[in-house]
Amino acid sequence: MYYFIYFIIKTLSYIPFWMLYAISDIMYYPLYYVIRYRREIVRKNLTESFPEKSLSEIITIEKKFYRFFMDMLLESSKIASISPDEMRKRMKFVNIDKTNKLLDEGKSLAFFMGHFCNWEWMTSVGLWIKDDVVCAQVYHKLINETFDKIIKQMRERMGNICVEMRHTARFVASMKAENRACMVALIADQSPKRKQIKHYVKFLNHMVPVLVGPEKIANHFGYMPIFVNAKRVKRGYYECEFSLLHNDPTSLPDYKLTDLYFERLEDEIRKHPECYLWTHNRFKYAKN
Repeated sequence: MYYFIYFIIKTLSYIPFWMLYAISDIMYYPLYYVIRYRREIVRKNLTESFPEKSLSEIITIEKKFYRFFMDMLLESSKIASISPDEMRKRMKFVNIDKTNKLLDEGKSLAFFMGHFCNWEWMTSVGLWIKDDVVCAQVYHKLINETFDKIIKQMRERMGNICVEMRHTARFVASMKAENRACMVALIADQSPKRKQIKHYVKFLNHMVPVLVGPEKIANHFGYMPIFVNAKRVKRGYYECEFSLLHNDPTSLPDYKLTDLYFERLEDEIRKHPECYLWTHNRFKYAKN
């Protein structure tokens, strides 16, 4: 089964971009109008997040989102075969010199990311980081072992290491023990399990429980917290810019760093709401 599925993805990845987007344009219609993939959740999320917008404005954002969502799904398949040079043209990290300077100073970095723009392509950051730096990304292990193996293989193709979320602290501790410079990417806008809720933030007009693990990693191990600001330039082209969330996070009260991250993420979502992942039931544990 693994080889069959990977063959399909690999074959799809060789389709030229112009044809890929033609397929995306066609597939948008059944996805949105026939299958209606998670339409109720998307509409609910958008309506509650932007109460100031009219129904027609919400529907406009909704349709733009589904077009982008279809693009992103097909773009993600390209990771299986795209060359490093081509990826560097299409996913640019515009101020990577600033992060490399921090690494030169012997500091390790925690990248605070969100489900915004094409986060799968952001796994190519290893192409821009110094060779002696360990690049890792924290991920949720999938229940289906076949798909987990495929996703992990694709995400590690550009030189990154996939680290299961439950092993994050152990991995970071091992990097510190070996005195290795490390960059850890954390998608920090995921919902915690109900029994793990420790902190709520105001996010997109909701009081939502949030993961505090990224903040704990940054503070406990002395990692510099970097916000990853992604932007879609045009179809198939993205830019990422890095900015320091705080230069001394250990001086902040508990969870303040997490609050700062969500403030920055919301600012970017409000600028380009169609580029956020609205299909998840992200506000299921929100306070009324």
